[in-house]
Order: sequence, then structure tokens, then C-alpha cells
Amino acid sequence: MEQRSLVQAIRQHHGIEHATLTVLSQRFPQVRVAARSNARGFMVYGEVDTLDLRDAAEEALARLSSGERSLSVHPNCGTNLVAAGLMSGLAACLAASGDERPVWDRVPAAILAATAALAVAPRVGRWAQSRVTTSPQVAGLRVVSVTRVDAGPLTRHRVVIAS
Repeated sequence: MEQRSLVQAIRQHHGIEHATLTVLSQRFPQVRVAARSNARGFMVYGEVDTLDLRDAAEEALARLSSGERSLSVHPNCGTNLVAAGLMSGLAACLAASGDERPVWDRVPAAILAATAALAVAPRVGRWAQSRVTTSPQVAGLRVVSVTRVDAGPLTRHRVVIAS
């Protein structure tokens, strides 16, 4: 059996995480959760039934395995926030630099550049997810366990994925 690299495993888990959250939101529109992928699988933060989460994760994995690649890209992914922040910050810096005018005279150009970058950022974020931070290639993976972990006021679940 071929060993997955750490990066490949995290990208796959991130894709399964997104697909799982999509399935959960389709089944339970009122549920509000967040998640974070890691080398073993992913953590889900928020109130959700453990069995419902396991069912959603297994369905997500099956749907990705059957070719629903788009499930690995999620509109609320942190990759989108990073793309927006990076692009708008760089655009503002570039628009405001290299000019002898006083800083306040350069602010409108910086704001315009940052706003234009924010308009393009969602497409860049989706591209980055589909090519860099997630992978829909999950053949041979399975949900090993879904365990509720309560620590303080926030309910968490650990979803373990393995080949």
C-alpha cells in the first residue's frame, strides 16, 4: 500500500472536511459549525450530533470518491480569507508606494486597489482551494472514527481518516 505524504493527507482531509460540512448544511440548515483539518483527519467545532456527523462524513467521502469534486471547495474556507487579505493588502501597498505625495493623498488609490483586489479574491480563493489546499482524490480512504471531545464551552468532534 502506498504511503501518503503529509501534505497530500492534509489536502485530502481538508477536501473531506469541506464535503462533510456541505452535507451537514444540506441535511441540517440550522447547524452552525466550523472545522480545521490536520494530519489525522479534521476537527469539527459546534453543536452537532456525533452519529449525524459520522453519517455526513461517510456520505461526503462516498460522494467525493464517486466524482463530486466540487464538494472539496467550500465558500467559507479560510483559504478564501487568506486570498482576500493577501491580495487586498498587497494591492493597497503597491498603490500607495513609490509616490512623493503625502500619505493622505495616496489613500484613495490604496482603497480603490484593495477594493478591486477583493472583487477578484473569491475566484482566486476557489482556485487556491481546488489546486493547493484541498484534494478531491480520496480513493482508498475511510472514516475510522468520529469522537466527541468536550473541552470547556465549545463542543468538538475529532474525525479520523485513514487509508
